Amino acid sequence: MCQMDFRLLDVVRLEVNVPDEGLVKGAVGTIVHEFFVPDIAYEVEFTDSQGRTTAQLTLLPSQLSLLARI
Repeated sequence: MCQMDFRLLDVVRLEVNVPDEGLVKGAVGTIVHEFFVPDIAYEVEFTDSQGRTTAQLTLLPSQLSLLARI
C-alpha cells in the first residue's frame, strides 16, 4: 500500500476489509470529504450499481489506493 494524499472526488480502492460496513478489500468508492485535524483522513462513499449509497465512512490514507483522479 502506498500512502499518498488524496483529493475530493478521487476514485479509490479499499485496501482492507471493513466487515462492520459490509465492505471487502477491493471495493471502489469516492472521496467526499477531507479531514486534516487531528490526523489526515477521508470520508469515502461506496455505492451500488444503481448509484445508491451502500456505505459512507471515514478512512485513513493507508487504507486506500488511488484508482482515478477527476
